[in-house]
Amino acid sequence: MKTNKEINSLAVFEQFKIRRHYDEQSEKWYFSVIDIIAVLTEHSDFQIARNYWKVLKSRLKKEGSEVVTKCNRLKLFAEDGKMRETDVADVETILRLIQSIPSKKAEPVKLWLAKVGYERMQEMTDPERAMNRSREYWKKQGRSDKWIQQRMMGQEIRNKLTDYWKTHEVTKEDEYAILTNIIHEEWSGLSVKDHKVLKKLKTQNLRDHMTDAELVFTALAELSTRQIAETMKAKGLKENKIPAKKGGKIAKDARKALEKRTGKQVVTDENYLLSDSGNASSKKIKK
Repeated sequence: MKTNKEINSLAVFEQFKIRRHYDEQSEKWYFSVIDIIAVLTEHSDFQIARNYWKVLKSRLKKEGSEVVTKCNRLKLFAEDGKMRETDVADVETILRLIQSIPSKKAEPVKLWLAKVGYERMQEMTDPERAMNRSREYWKKQGRSDKWIQQRMMGQEIRNKLTDYWKTHEVTKEDEYAILTNIIHEEWSGLSVKDHKVLKKLKTQNLRDHMTDAELVFTALAELSTRQIAETMKAKGLKENKIPAKKGGKIAKDARKALEKRTGKQVVTDENYLLSDSGNASSKKIKK
């Protein structure tokens, strides 16, 4: 089963976050088994849900159930923000698994699974639905129209960059991460990981917690990277590291020029977990 970081996503059932992955080749959603079990058993503690699955898996194996054999292993974001292998299953297998767990949440989860599967098929035939869904989500989170516009513009620029990588021999997930980190560290002075630490984020999407300025400079860095890569006709990880560095530097130079003029840092610890508006002013640069 092929993985693609861009279509990994997080769904929410009531207060529970459920990791999922859409596989374009099989056109199926795959859901984290442990996350589904957490919902069914109403335990938000990851360790309890994992132990429950461990015991249940052992029992199902002894009973000769096909449910366990139909579960796959896939790398998804863990609580520590790292990609770790975990058991996943498609909707059909999850529905069979639900029958093995006594839970008052069984029927609501079945309806929810059907709904999210249908939403994905709608979005495939009409991508505008996905954009509108994201816009509605950000509005509910209190983001301004200006911020949403910049976030969506940045995502479109990001998509064009990854489309270039896909067609120019950059295919592995870790290669995407390496190039992304080169760009980010070059323009911001921080690795993606360190930027998340600065903002006190764990599993959250860094871009969803960027300020207006951070979004703009990220977009500038990735736009510059793609155009330089296209000019160089860069192929593979090694060659694409060069435009990644150069593209990031263009945004870095612009960032430093702005900081010099305003006396304010572009990269800050602001995030939407701590700020009501998400648009608090940047901190003064220390002299």
